[in-house]
Amino acid sequence: MQPYFYSVSEFIAMGKHGVFVWSCWAIAVGVMLGFVVYSRRQRKTLIKQMTIQQARQAQRTSKTPNYKTGSTR
Repeated sequence: MQPYFYSVSEFIAMGKHGVFVWSCWAIAVGVMLGFVVYSRRQRKTLIKQMTIQQARQAQRTSKTPNYKTGSTR
C-alpha cells in the first residue's frame, strides 16, 4: 500500500484542488463556530431575561394586597 500524498505540501495542494478543498473546510468550521458563539449569546440573553422576569414576578407577588388582613404584605 502506497500513500496518496508523499509530503505535507502535496497534501495541502490536494492535486491542484487544495484551494477549493481547504476553503470549503474553512467555511464549514467558521459556520460551526458561528453557531456556537450565537448559541452561547442567546443562552446568556435568555438567562438574563428569565432572571429579570422572575424578579418582576416576585415583586408583584410581594405587593399583592392581602384581603383578609388589609395589608399589602
